[in-house]
Amino acid sequence: MSVDPMAYEAQFFGFTPQTCLLRIYIAFQDYLFEVMQAVEQVILKKLEGIPDCELSPVQIRKCTEKFLCFMKERFDNLFGKMEHLFLQLILHIPPNILLPEDKCQETHPYSEEEFQLLQKEIEELQNKYKTELCTKHALLTELEEQKIVQAKLKQTLSLFDELENIGRDHGTSDFRESLVSMVQNSRKLKNIRDNVEKENKKLKTS
Repeated sequence: MSVDPMAYEAQFFGFTPQTCLLRIYIAFQDYLFEVMQAVEQVILKKLEGIPDCELSPVQIRKCTEKFLCFMKERFDNLFGKMEHLFLQLILHIPPNILLPEDKCQETHPYSEEEFQLLQKEIEELQNKYKTELCTKHALLTELEEQKIVQAKLKQTLSLFDELENIGRDHGTSDFRESLVSMVQNSRKLKNIRDNVEKENKKLKTS
């Protein structure tokens, strides 16, 4: 069998020419073995009807195997010639022939350098595409986080509105002013507490 991969022929036929010929070779061998077995069975039946026959089934089998080897050698010789003709004349696409899907190469030929540049450009575009996907993913994640923060802000504003309504119900006109005043008073109380603690420490040390 030829070792040439014949990739272009495989692209056209959908199978490699060597695979086709190998299947033909195996099919013929199987057929030859079946025929020789059938012939052997016929000979053995004929011998059963001949009285005092000196030929035994073992001898018949040896003769059958010898004839089979002879036929196989002749077939291998003929198949080698047939394989050469098939691969060179029948299942071979000449180098000047282009498949329909490759016709664009006639109108848009390119050199090896141009091909390398094209490959490099494709790799750059793929990298840019991956970067864009990562950026998109990060933006979507940030958008989800902003939605969560926005929901929390709405809850906080709603809470302030409820507190302001409660303050109005209890006579407080402006909840924000009350909150500012409460914070200021808290700071004053904290300062007073700090001063008291300092005085206590002084008294204990004295």
